[in-house]
Amino acid sequence: MIDPSRRLLLARGLAVTAGAVALGTAGTGAYLANSAPVVRRVPVTLAGLDPALDGLRIVTFSDGHLSALYGGRRFERVVELVNAQQPDVVAIVGDLVDGELSELREEVAPLADLVSEQGVYFVTGNHEYFVDTTAWLRHLPTLGVQVLRNERVPIVRGGASVDLAGIDDRTAISSGVPGHGADLDTALDGRDDAVPVVLMAHQPVQVQQAAAAGVGLQLSGHTHGGQLWPFDYAVRLDQPAVQGLSRVGDTQLYVTTGAGFWGPPMRIGARPEVAVVELRAP
Repeated sequence: MIDPSRRLLLARGLAVTAGAVALGTAGTGAYLANSAPVVRRVPVTLAGLDPALDGLRIVTFSDGHLSALYGGRRFERVVELVNAQQPDVVAIVGDLVDGELSELREEVAPLADLVSEQGVYFVTGNHEYFVDTTAWLRHLPTLGVQVLRNERVPIVRGGASVDLAGIDDRTAISSGVPGHGADLDTALDGRDDAVPVVLMAHQPVQVQQAAAAGVGLQLSGHTHGGQLWPFDYAVRLDQPAVQGLSRVGDTQLYVTTGAGFWGPPMRIGARPEVAVVELRAP
């Protein structure tokens, strides 16, 4: 029989240990959420890519969730990190803001400092539909950011090209914003099937349509890599991938863990990142 005093001592010891672990985990999570994003280099061999485009760098980030909690110097640091990768293309795949333009005009201003040889592009995420979507989509081009709404642009080098397409978030159709809704058919209409296509789509689950349409690569965010372990298991119930490079049929899917955070300012098991997707010819 265990002595009652010993049992009490053991219970107190376990409680103190559990508290210390919880406190340490919370502290680490808060530190990582507010730390500079890591740079992940992601080589992707893209079928049909002309050798003249080999090494094309698409620097990608998502989920800035600019707000009263995240912005200022933190977002300036993200922009500086993107520029340091010397991007050929910058792809911002949604959930940039969590507030109205009138509140976040200064927070989003660093976007104007992005330097990219062939442009800076953006697609809406679900959080863009929680605010005045139209105001934001009018403002972003004044900062040098081209919004792709169910459309595509050619990225050209040395006479060769790859199509960069972008579609609205899957929640856009139910947002109440007139004319919004993901429409991949419109984005790809009339394109040369011999030219490979890279698709910007906020939510990984949109890859099902991309695979059916013959898209070579989809760039997505939305999941935050789970943000708080073990939340990533719940994310998998709705999305085909939580982070990293995977494949659905012949379509490759890269899911970035995002630059910011949503909800509690913590990240456990999923560091913020900027991804350098480097296209490779077969």
